[in-house]
Amino acid sequence: MLFLYLLQVSIALDTITSSQFIKDPDTLLSKDGNYSLGFFSPENSTNRYVGIWWKSRSTNVWVANRNKPLNDSNGIVKIFEDGNLVVLNGQKQVIWSSNVSNIASNTTSQFLDFGNLVLMESTTGNILWQSIQHPLDTLLPGTKLSMSKRTGEKIILGSWKSPSDPSVGSFSASFVESRNIIQVFIWNENQPYWRSGPYNGRVLTRIDTMTATYFKGFEGGDDGNGNIIIYYTIPDGLDFLIYNLNSQGNLDETLWDDKKKELQVTWTSRKSDCDVYGICGAFASCSSLSIPICSCLKGFEPRNIQEWNRNNWTGGCVRRTPLQCERVINKTTTT
Repeated sequence: MLFLYLLQVSIALDTITSSQFIKDPDTLLSKDGNYSLGFFSPENSTNRYVGIWWKSRSTNVWVANRNKPLNDSNGIVKIFEDGNLVVLNGQKQVIWSSNVSNIASNTTSQFLDFGNLVLMESTTGNILWQSIQHPLDTLLPGTKLSMSKRTGEKIILGSWKSPSDPSVGSFSASFVESRNIIQVFIWNENQPYWRSGPYNGRVLTRIDTMTATYFKGFEGGDDGNGNIIIYYTIPDGLDFLIYNLNSQGNLDETLWDDKKKELQVTWTSRKSDCDVYGICGAFASCSSLSIPICSCLKGFEPRNIQEWNRNNWTGGCVRRTPLQCERVINKTTTT
């Protein structure tokens, strides 16, 4: 009888219903047992968050209440009376909701493939909300970065503020489409920080690991509804491959090494300071092997020598001797 009871509990933990909920420290498990939804505290923090992780809480890929932490262990995740999936604090106040309008109260929540948590109608199975359409700092297989051609609205990644604070940080990542050329940009606040090479129909150039045998490539383009989308898939049998935008502004490709039973960073966007967008300014080149790393092109000199000597090279370089056409223009303007 005890065995049957434990079996029933384990089966119930893969679905949240109106009568089945999880409370700290319970977890909701995916059917393959690899992904969990539950409560965790980041390193060096006592705050509690509801998140999704792969095998270990240290491999968090999504956070529900990133800007509204729980300050105790009395949190609950349940289907609310309006049919939404919610996180409640100890005072039964809603601190996070899937926030779907006009839905029936008869809903359930469970995992689909690759850690995609969904809210669906119990009777029809129609998906009302899914976590991969609301990514935070991590791009999972099937997560679609999209941009509306009509409104310019985008789905973006947003970094954590710090390793101990999942609230919105300084860095964000999205793709930019111009003249049918798609590139991924990382932004530091509103300033460009890094960019990939153009999307060539399969991979983003400048990301060398995208030619590896384990990577099937990105798919993207116009979805027929006025949206530009881009997403990636991985071959069957590969457990875990994600892209994470960390709090330092680096986009890391992380692959699960089954032999070592640990995550391996197989590529990162910033290998040196020369990878930072525009670090040397106009008419300058960058070499990580040089000191300083920035140097003006032949025939040019620093625009602001004082700033240049302080290792602030973003002002770039200007010509030592103006071109003849520039001298004529300046002379005409003066006279």
